[in-house]
Amino acid sequence: MGGGGHPPLRLRLTIAYKGTGYSGFAAQSDGVATVAGALSGAMEKVLKHPVRFVVAGRTDAGVHAWGNVVHFDSPRRPDEVDLPALQRAVNKMLRPDVVVREAQVAPPGFDARHSATARLYRYTILNSDVPDPFVVDTAWQVEPPLDLRAMRAACDPLLGEHDFSSFCRKPAAPSGSNVRRLIDARWVDLGDQMLRFDVEASSFCQQMVRSLVGTLIDVGMGRKRAGEMSWIVRSRDRAAAGQPAPPQGLCLWKVVYPPELQGRGSTLNPAS
Repeated sequence: MGGGGHPPLRLRLTIAYKGTGYSGFAAQSDGVATVAGALSGAMEKVLKHPVRFVVAGRTDAGVHAWGNVVHFDSPRRPDEVDLPALQRAVNKMLRPDVVVREAQVAPPGFDARHSATARLYRYTILNSDVPDPFVVDTAWQVEPPLDLRAMRAACDPLLGEHDFSSFCRKPAAPSGSNVRRLIDARWVDLGDQMLRFDVEASSFCQQMVRSLVGTLIDVGMGRKRAGEMSWIVRSRDRAAAGQPAPPQGLCLWKVVYPPELQGRGSTLNPAS
């Protein structure tokens, strides 16, 4: 292992995982299974030093990811780390539930959390009264027929910069804010009674996407009107919005960074 005469080597990983069976991403001290705990444990076996992650999206229990991003600092020199070999070894230990899709040396100044300019989530709905065992872990089954036109109309008032306190699990801390900039929000009809909600924002507060989906499903079921969405946003009242959708339908799809921080490195499967 390299000595202390060189700056730490910052490594960036793009990771995918199935959140079923994990109590969220963040490591916990009580031995509960988490994605960070499993991933750091595998990394430490290969690298032979402690690994502490900074993550772009701290997903909750049961939530999945296709394109979450982490970074960590290693005391090794660049010529001491074989990135393809590291990726293969970690994937062999953790697959299929946790996979390193890409491993890179991070560009200068890169921070997985603070460098991100946007995050894209996808939420999948099975709109059918017949369960599908093949999507039970990755979609929310909603039995009543949904009014997709109304759900799409209800997305329009969400776009732009707003205080999304109505959709956040907790009030903003005194030094914080629940103001977020929503870049895109749309429903996609995938066919075969499958619907997907795509939402992109500068960042999200806790349970914001699931609360948005729960409220939009209320619109689709006729419990709320599309025209009420503007008032729900302006009210900044959590009780005005719907209940959060269950976690299994949610997936952190992509994290966006400025072009100069995209970086290039040794990879096996470059992220799309």
